[in-house]
Amino acid sequence: MQKSSATVKMIPMGKTEPESPIASQIEQILLEIGEDPSRDGLLKTPERVAKALRDLTAGYQTDVTSVLNGALFDVEYDDMVIVKDIEFYSLCEHHMLPFFGRIHVAYIPNGKVIGLSKIPRIVDIFSKRLQVQERLTQEVAKTIMEAIQPQGVGVVASARHFCMMMRGVEKQYSDTVTSTMLGSFRNNRETRTEFLSLIQNHL
Repeated sequence: MQKSSATVKMIPMGKTEPESPIASQIEQILLEIGEDPSRDGLLKTPERVAKALRDLTAGYQTDVTSVLNGALFDVEYDDMVIVKDIEFYSLCEHHMLPFFGRIHVAYIPNGKVIGLSKIPRIVDIFSKRLQVQERLTQEVAKTIMEAIQPQGVGVVASARHFCMMMRGVEKQYSDTVTSTMLGSFRNNRETRTEFLSLIQNHL
């Protein structure tokens, strides 16, 4: 009887085949760093990591426009609106290590406002992608500017980066602050100063 030339992959007892391409790659990474994916503590790690990565990068699957639909309102209000201390967690695109912190968002309406809960949603959408803090700050500001055409938008982010804390210079308490000022927040010093003074204790 002729033997089949096909090879059969042997799976250690108690181990299941990874269910996604990401999980398969994670299993290979574990092997490359000298680990044994078949040991008890790592049996389900590839799928756990795959699920975590899908959650942490869910922003790629979300359309900002669909989130804002139905949340833009005509309101006669032309004073500053500020949403402070929006927590965010993201992955640095250079090392895929976490960075996390808080974002403060302000705008001066020009006939339209955004439902308040949608501003943290905007932050979530862009933070749940591979990011750099500078671009994240800009994307939040530009999205609000394009959505409601306000008189101006100001966004300030303060974060700690694991790529600095765990590797490289290993500085544990170094915060990075970025800002984007558009419209009246860029052109009017008084507006910019008011915004910064109202968030100064939150940086």
